Amino acid sequence: MIPLSYFLVVGALLFSIAVAGIFLNRKNMIILLMCIELMLLAVNLNFIAFSHYLGDVAGQVFVFFILTVAAAEAAIGLAILVTVFRNRRTINVEELDEMKG
Repeated sequence: MIPLSYFLVVGALLFSIAVAGIFLNRKNMIILLMCIELMLLAVNLNFIAFSHYLGDVAGQVFVFFILTVAAAEAAIGLAILVTVFRNRRTINVEELDEMKG
């Protein structure tokens, strides 16, 4: 049986990689969305690990809700991204700082 600490270390590494990806790449919107998804998956890994370790299914049920919200967030984010690309011909975050009224 794999100890709980291994799962927690992998979850922490995934979360750290996602945070580093957000701070290192502030230009491409697609990579920013992927880093946010990686953060959610790291948290889900920790929920599943604790759920298995404690023998409770509450963490697994919570993960299903998080995955549902993450799927909706990804769909809406990509729809907004496609609309922005059609209007501005770029997905560079630094060029998207102006709002039209």
